[in-house]
Amino acid sequence: MNSLRYILVGFVFGIVLTKSEAVSWYRIYEMFQFQSFHMYGIIMVAVLTGLIGIQIIKRKSLKDIKGLPIDVKDKEIGSARYWIGGLFFGLGWALVGSCPGPIFILLGAGFWSVILVLVGALIGTFIYGVIKDKLPH
Repeated sequence: MNSLRYILVGFVFGIVLTKSEAVSWYRIYEMFQFQSFHMYGIIMVAVLTGLIGIQIIKRKSLKDIKGLPIDVKDKEIGSARYWIGGLFFGLGWALVGSCPGPIFILLGAGFWSVILVLVGALIGTFIYGVIKDKLPH
């Protein structure tokens, strides 16, 4: 029954991203060309929601679904790995016109060519897993 909740949240997330046009290649193209505020607005709302959510979790000492305390560790300040990782993420996003979440939404909407993007994302994740110990962290 717990899995049903996650599936339901995934469906709602997919519907919201689709209706807000966050999975639209055209909207992503506009964003990277600095022609529209649309995607930046969605990203800012997501960051603000996450910021508020994390602060609520930290200040109220909330527990996870199993009753264990949620421990949110602070991030390193100004680390090069975040800049380099963000650069790779942004380049991939700009090249294929999709980030990881919308890949599955686009597949569900019947855009089968996105399977190539999914395969590329999985291969990239696998390669990172193989070489991560050799990278400066």
